[in-house]
Amino acid sequence: MKMPDDKIRVIVAKMLAEQQRLQHDSVDAIVLKTVGSVLASFGIEDDDRKELRADFQHLRRWRTTLAQAQSYTLKIVITIIATGLMGAVWLGVKVLLGK
Repeated sequence: MKMPDDKIRVIVAKMLAEQQRLQHDSVDAIVLKTVGSVLASFGIEDDDRKELRADFQHLRRWRTTLAQAQSYTLKIVITIIATGLMGAVWLGVKVLLGK
């Protein structure tokens, strides 16, 4: 009794798909375990994830705030220098016109 080639292909395809799914699940489990152990080696436990996320969000807000402050500081310094130069030119013009 010989099986048709189509049936054999279907059975092989199903077996390969199941094997790939099992392998994918296995890889996912290994990756999760590895990441968990690396985080644990840094002192971060699974229960600390929410706090860690909040800490990273706080650091990001702090970083963006500092970047904005640096930008504003640069603009203020340029404005002060330009105002000082304009004031010096104005005083020079007043002195020249006053004589």
